[in-house]
Amino acid sequence: MPSDSRFAVLIDADNVSVRYIKLILDEISKDGIATYKRIYGDWTNPALISWKSALLDNSVIPIQQYSYTTGKNSTDSAMIIDAMDILYSGQVEGFCLVSSDSDFTRLAARLRESGMTVVGMGESKTPNSFIAACNKFKYLDILSAADEDDPEEPVKLEPGRKPALQKEKKPAPRKAAKAAPKSREDPKPDAQEEPKTSLRTIRKALRTIVRENSDEDNWIFIGKVGNILGKRYPDFDVRNFGFSKLTPFLDSLDLFEIKSERKDNNSSPQMYVRLK
Repeated sequence: MPSDSRFAVLIDADNVSVRYIKLILDEISKDGIATYKRIYGDWTNPALISWKSALLDNSVIPIQQYSYTTGKNSTDSAMIIDAMDILYSGQVEGFCLVSSDSDFTRLAARLRESGMTVVGMGESKTPNSFIAACNKFKYLDILSAADEDDPEEPVKLEPGRKPALQKEKKPAPRKAAKAAPKSREDPKPDAQEEPKTSLRTIRKALRTIVRENSDEDNWIFIGKVGNILGKRYPDFDVRNFGFSKLTPFLDSLDLFEIKSERKDNNSSPQMYVRLK
């Protein structure tokens, strides 16, 4: 049985909010094991004080990098140097670069040239150049908002047991976003934009993928569709569009016929699609 891929998770504290730390580690766990967990910043800066408890709780090692020159982001250089040291150590199969800064575009490209899997994470404001340089890219603000909107599962009770009486909770009124002072820790705390790759682009790409890769009866395995689509658009994630699975997302587009097929009685059904 093959072991999980080992990843180095490198976080730019100047361009990522502390509220994403749990989401970052949860997401990379889907791709492999976070062998290295490092975060870079000038920890003498009061703006980063909120990171302290989060780093302790999640066993993330802070790397101190002083801001030698005003207006320059010196943490970029420290991250790049460490990334290359880790690359040449041969201890990992992939990197997770967490930043919304385009300065890491060349680093991501260089790591991929060396055969590394590169997962990028950042907010929707991340430049396209950095997104395209990664094998896959995840929008932290969109995924975080989706988690907050996800309703809790109802509590299952034993037969004959009555639920405890609870006061009805009224939905809290939505407060207007207040203007907050900009800080290096969280430049735009309330900013949330649409994914760079639009739904219109995804629909067009899906038509082409299914048309060009289907079998003689025009059917194609859904897993193959998702694999090809992810290679063409690193930032594609069905959660960006409010879905948790690829099949319901494809069904919602009203472009495909969908069927399930079981090879034998002991196997789980596989899903296939073809253009209507």
